[in-house]
Amino acid sequence: MTAAEKLTLWLAQLRDTGRGVLVARLTIAVGGAVAIVVPGTAGWDQLDLVPLLAIPLLAATVILPDSLAGVLLLLTVTLGWLVRAPAEISWQLVVTGIAVVVTHLATAFAAQLPSYVRIERRALRRWMLPGAIAVIITPAVAIAAALVQGANVPGSLLVTVGALVLATVTIWFTAGQRLSRD
Repeated sequence: MTAAEKLTLWLAQLRDTGRGVLVARLTIAVGGAVAIVVPGTAGWDQLDLVPLLAIPLLAATVILPDSLAGVLLLLTVTLGWLVRAPAEISWQLVVTGIAVVVTHLATAFAAQLPSYVRIERRALRRWMLPGAIAVIITPAVAIAAALVQGANVPGSLLVTVGALVLATVTIWFTAGQRLSRD
């Protein structure tokens, strides 16, 4: 297949893109933009390299959600956040965390689908519940971590990790996943 044929095929697939795929890719774009912009406007000193790497990775993730670009985007934003963010929890940290979770879930959803597929409402509903739970649990875990840090309880890291494990298990089972017995 020549380059012109590949481009023609890609443009035909783009024209036939379903609404669900467009919503998923728009969610990736908005969530990724928030994950890049909010830490940049926060009070901590973010590495200048983070936006320079993250912006092209976000564009690549929107175009090709099943590529390595999505993983690299999330790693870039998360590492930039972990390297320079303050120890105390602020609204910027919570919003960045929510944006990373939303970007991750939307990328996982969009990566499973070809760009030209039509999605039924049933498939969208299956992803909406875990997505909503993840978005709600993220600030709840942040608030719980802030309360535990403020109480000077030894082992607060264990409490936070336990809450994240519980959140992951909750999302896993609400999505209708089953443990395989193979």
